[in-house]
Amino acid sequence: QVQLVESGGGLVQAGGSLRLSCAASGRTFGSYAMGWFRQAPGKEREFVAGIRWSGGFTSYGDAVKGRFTISRDNAKNTVYLQMKSLKPEDTAVYYCAAARRVGIPQARYGYNYWGQGTQVTVSS
Repeated sequence: QVQLVESGGGLVQAGGSLRLSCAASGRTFGSYAMGWFRQAPGKEREFVAGIRWSGGFTSYGDAVKGRFTISRDNAKNTVYLQMKSLKPEDTAVYYCAAARRVGIPQARYGYNYWGQGTQVTVSS
């Protein structure tokens, strides 16, 4: 069992930066692939970024490539999402998720555990 708690969301102006954190419980955190998803009002939850358990491979959604960076610290049981050059269209609830897989799923059903989400609002 893994429990995930996101933090770091908030209100930021367009062009600004935020760093989200996801703290995980459980001794086997290091064996999970981790992902970030987001969901805006009236839209489907979409894949933002993912990282393999070892941290050596990452994957990004097309909308955030070159602006967002995912990383993890297995010693701290924490995964991060550094967001730069934020746009109003990045406004959404951001969710952290954990997958018992070697690869990085980009679909929601590929993940076994989810956090409660943290709101990110980008003003124009």
